[in-house]
Amino acid sequence: MPKQKPTQEEPLEKQLWKAADKLRKNIDAAEYKHIVLGLIFLKYISDAFEELYAKLEAEAAMGADPEDRDEYKAENVFFVPKEARWSYLQARAKQPEIGKFVDEAMDAIEKENASLKGVLPKVFARQNLDPTSLGELIDLVGNIALGDAKARSADILGHVFEYFLGEFALAEGKKGGQFYTPRSVVELLVEMLEPYKGRVFDPCCGSGGMFVQSLKFVDSHAGKVNDISIYGQESNQTTWRLAKMNLAIRGIDSSQVKWNNEGSFLNNAHKDLKADYIIANPPFNVSDWGGDLLRTDGRWQYGTPPTGNANFAWMQHFIYHLAPNGQAGVVLAKGALTSKSSGEGEIRKALVEARLIDCIVNLPAKLFLNTQIPACLWFMNRNRKGNGSGFRDRSNEILFIDARNLGHLINRRTRELSAEDIQKIAETYHNWRNTDGQYEDIPGFCAAAPISKVAALDYVLTPGRYVGLPDEEDDFNFAERFASLKAELKAQLQEEAQLNKIIAENLAKIKMPIE
Repeated sequence: MPKQKPTQEEPLEKQLWKAADKLRKNIDAAEYKHIVLGLIFLKYISDAFEELYAKLEAEAAMGADPEDRDEYKAENVFFVPKEARWSYLQARAKQPEIGKFVDEAMDAIEKENASLKGVLPKVFARQNLDPTSLGELIDLVGNIALGDAKARSADILGHVFEYFLGEFALAEGKKGGQFYTPRSVVELLVEMLEPYKGRVFDPCCGSGGMFVQSLKFVDSHAGKVNDISIYGQESNQTTWRLAKMNLAIRGIDSSQVKWNNEGSFLNNAHKDLKADYIIANPPFNVSDWGGDLLRTDGRWQYGTPPTGNANFAWMQHFIYHLAPNGQAGVVLAKGALTSKSSGEGEIRKALVEARLIDCIVNLPAKLFLNTQIPACLWFMNRNRKGNGSGFRDRSNEILFIDARNLGHLINRRTRELSAEDIQKIAETYHNWRNTDGQYEDIPGFCAAAPISKVAALDYVLTPGRYVGLPDEEDDFNFAERFASLKAELKAQLQEEAQLNKIIAENLAKIKMPIE
């Protein structure tokens, strides 16, 4: 009997996703995500509440009151009323009115916690959500982190929440890209910028992935999470709600993450903010951005952006909000590297001449869910002379990285950068930028180009113009390749002749008279 290969158990988040997706039935992913993510969030705040509740109960003899709202406020823990606690809901999970109970729980939590007002979903009593499936979903979510120390449950729930956001984005396809920047792109931006300390700003923050990754970066490098403060803005209210939950489940203060439906251009929620880091993925090539109402806006220091495309409006909005030593890493459509229409070429020239552009990274295709438009990363820095920043003076050059050949397909439509890819790009940038870096140009991958060369190429910033061809392509051995092709063709012709012979013999047999 052949030996069976040991099956590797799938990670918890994948098992949960498959189980949750089975219960979806006839509900669209766009609607279902609010149900599932809402329950994960409810489990998180209930776990955090129960942990502090037990501690206060144990200290009752010393005057602690587990039902005193102020005790929870003092510890930055959301107060959860009795009818909204997970144990209360799980005990009623099999009842036909469970949807109504969960909606009432969400309402009760919002009333008790001002920072969650208008944030939590109340979608559980809808007719298309089968009460039995909802009950099973509650049991499923209830098992997350079961048996783990309560202190770890927040990390596990946060990880599951983030994983589910990505899976829902994949399930929604193009629409999913409106609230979610792929994890590998966010990781690359954060690894390159290294936001250890200061104000992090994203004026088109989606579901908050840039903030979560920034805090994870600080945490993984033994920094202090409290050294980072976040500021954000989002024009889509549904997406803003996801961001508020995503941040709360990570214990991140989201009081400065604002929503208004006019957006960052027409209603700038952080007018006076000067950020140390800006990390953003604005929507590409937006034509209806209100540019006709903002022709004389103070943000346009490098040229008035065209009314028909917001790319260079976003760029100047970011630069306007940078502190004197501030850095930015942002995603833009690749067309912004070359476009000359409606004065865009002049704005790009002004940004280069102002010594603001630090590095350009050309990204592989198929990284983004909501667009097939090729994309690139722009890194900007207000202090490229390096004065007091720990970085060298690189004000007279720009680093170009062509990463189009990196990444791997995770399905037919979507590509992802691996941890090794991210490390390769980030280390190249750091070696070039840092005073002790060992940087060298790599043909076909990276090149540090002087501003004079950029000017000679008419301020076109496509990395391919600067990095050239890989060495192996330059060393192409024509004679060797020709001989190889000749041998392949000869073998192919021999196979074909053999096949023709067999066909001819078989045809001859068919035509023979039957005895």
